[in-house]
Amino acid sequence: MTTADTKSRTTTERGQYRRPDAGRRAARTTPGAGAGGRVTVAVYAEDLILQTGMVHQLRMRPEIELIPEADADQAQVSLVVVDMVDDATVQLLHRLQRNTSTRTGLVVGFFESGALQTMIECGVAAVLRRGEADQDRLIHLVKAMANGEGVLPGDLLGKLLDHVSSLQRTVLDPRGLTLSTLTAREAEMIRLVSEGFDTSEIAQKTSYSERTVKNVLHEVATRLELRNRAHAVGYAMRHGLI
Repeated sequence: MTTADTKSRTTTERGQYRRPDAGRRAARTTPGAGAGGRVTVAVYAEDLILQTGMVHQLRMRPEIELIPEADADQAQVSLVVVDMVDDATVQLLHRLQRNTSTRTGLVVGFFESGALQTMIECGVAAVLRRGEADQDRLIHLVKAMANGEGVLPGDLLGKLLDHVSSLQRTVLDPRGLTLSTLTAREAEMIRLVSEGFDTSEIAQKTSYSERTVKNVLHEVATRLELRNRAHAVGYAMRHGLI
């Protein structure tokens, strides 16, 4: 067996992810945004075949600039290409998650329903099944992530919404919490403020003491760095909290 054969065998073992190798084929450029507004992309694949196929698809498009290995951590988008989400994939996703300047997308052959929670915890911004990963869908995925958007197959989006609904119903509601920056009690009091009620009227409607109402509104203003009640109402309305 030649040295080249040994190297190929080593890098294609499952879990030994190949880092981007675009640097061997293209001149180095400044990391971050690509030249001419192109999206800079780093590809992480679990074997040589997946790596080669993904790089070939992306290199053909002028909107994309593949990033060499030395600058991979500074790409706008990281694409992880795998057969399935296993322990090695999770470790890689967690490592990429620590890089807050790069958004991570997952191109996966088989996506188990239980992997949805893992995907959320790992900060994955977009998912595409490999069977649907033609060139146009890949480019749409990359450009959407670069614009701060997320992309999910329809069935996974439905499961994600069900998951969030279940979380709100079974975990947050019993504790008087919401997915927003306000608790249910805080949101209710600010809504009453927005309707023109004063402290005593809010206390009467919510069955809390006036002191509690003042403390709750003060806590919201302090936590969100709001100047007064009008500012609190404006903030809540702009962010869809009431």
